[in-house]
Amino acid sequence: MNETHDPTLRSWLSTACAPGTDFPIQNLPIGVFRRRGSAEALRGGIAIGDQVVDLPRAGKLFDGLAARAAAASAEPSLNAYLALGPDAWSALRLQLSRALREGAAAQAKLAECLVSQAEVELVLPIAVGDYTDFYASIHHATRVGLLFRPDQPLMPNYTWLPVAYHGRSSSVVVSGTDIRRPCGQIKPPSAAGPTVGASARLDYELELGVVVGRGNPLGERISLERAETHVYGLCLLNDWSARDIQAWEYQPLGPFAGKNFATTLSPWLVSLEALEPFRAPWSRAAADTQPLPYLDGADNRARGAIDIQVEARLQTAAMRRAGQPAQVLGRTSFPEAAYWTVAQMLAHHTLNGCAMRPGDLLGTGTLSGPRSEQAGCLLELSQGGKQPLTLHSGETRTFLQDGDLLSLHAWCERDGAARIGFGSATGLVLPAVVLDDGSES
Repeated sequence: MNETHDPTLRSWLSTACAPGTDFPIQNLPIGVFRRRGSAEALRGGIAIGDQVVDLPRAGKLFDGLAARAAAASAEPSLNAYLALGPDAWSALRLQLSRALREGAAAQAKLAECLVSQAEVELVLPIAVGDYTDFYASIHHATRVGLLFRPDQPLMPNYTWLPVAYHGRSSSVVVSGTDIRRPCGQIKPPSAAGPTVGASARLDYELELGVVVGRGNPLGERISLERAETHVYGLCLLNDWSARDIQAWEYQPLGPFAGKNFATTLSPWLVSLEALEPFRAPWSRAAADTQPLPYLDGADNRARGAIDIQVEARLQTAAMRRAGQPAQVLGRTSFPEAAYWTVAQMLAHHTLNGCAMRPGDLLGTGTLSGPRSEQAGCLLELSQGGKQPLTLHSGETRTFLQDGDLLSLHAWCERDGAARIGFGSATGLVLPAVVLDDGSES
């Protein structure tokens, strides 16, 4: 904790002081932007209220590591900035916080570096080299396991290590990108063989993304104690899933075409430093499996969890036509849902010496709380499609339909701390493409 976390801090920018804003002066998330419709170079920016601080332009107001960090953000991705490490990130955050506070001498000059968020195009903030999706929610793993393996919902390794699979970085897209309904091989249980067609069981997954900052050399593991020094921060992540394609293909090597068609990220990265006021203890029940030594430590138990509220909302095409708001499908918190911490996931990922690089992405996996209404996907909420959900518009859903707009949201809120948010991660479902021969693709 430091002066940037002071809940009494107020910015000279009035929208950063508005109740319920995602982007007060205590947050300062980073992204990549340019003015919409312009030929400007893409570059780093900091969200504050309803504005964006143009970081390369504002860099002339800073010195030392902060100036170096601002200069490193003058790229179409933040990877070079992420590679600088925690000292540089923290230096920029501190100097920017001071320049944005009420009474700051730099107000007039910094105001010239602001661009309205209503006027900008936000792009994927990182060039994702590698993407790994974990399965960190034991409640999600258990309920999905019960659907397919009632006699053994959790595999024997689940409580011993953070289970994960390697995803496809080329299909990671920024919030607001439309999602085309995927096609693939599908085999209904009663069919003799599979057919090729559009997925009828398209689903979302309510997740957080973990963005790697500094990397590690091949062959050198990252210890649990050092893990968070290699993490810049978190964002929202939706790992769209075609459950019918996934069900046919996933044995024996795991997810493939049912997952690799799209993963949506929110455009703003919230730093671990900004999340410091929302730290919480992490623990396991005494009767539960206890972590092996490389996944256990006093600091991880004392403050390894982060109290982040996460929520998924659905707005159908009919709701939009009628001017109706989106409906909340599920809400939970990161500590309630996650069996493993961010540090544990990264420590296990590199136990074998796997090299991480700036901009690498980890997904937490679907975050589902202990109660059924806290589920983070439709597969759980509809009991595998057997129990349709009735929406406030009178419509029903078992899985997503064309025209559905799915949005993820997250925020932190606690007495004695300023509320901070993550923005949103949205995607509109489009129909599958029909080919000349009449088949779908």
